Amino acid sequence: MDKKTYYISLAEGNISQVRTANSWDYQIQANDEEITRLRELFDQNYSSDWQGFWRAHIPYIEYHFDRANDAYDTGLQQVYKMIYELGDEETKAHIKNEGLMDDLIE
Repeated sequence: MDKKTYYISLAEGNISQVRTANSWDYQIQANDEEITRLRELFDQNYSSDWQGFWRAHIPYIEYHFDRANDAYDTGLQQVYKMIYELGDEETKAHIKNEGLMDDLIE
């Protein structure tokens, strides 16, 4: 399948082929299947984020003991890993320099 250029905004969960449509953080090359998978990861993270929001109203469970937070954190790591794998050299360098993905890449 042919790969196309996409621009990703991690905070907003946006995936766009138009460079100037939104602010973006990362540039990737992906085919339709890969973009579908990335969209699914963003959607899962969005759902986990809402679950965490509602759970936050129950203050007796600390963050690191709450399994809902594990789902969000794991989902975010999967998003970063996929963006890293599909990213251009600048994207890969930026993610690598952040040091958050050391255990998941290369």
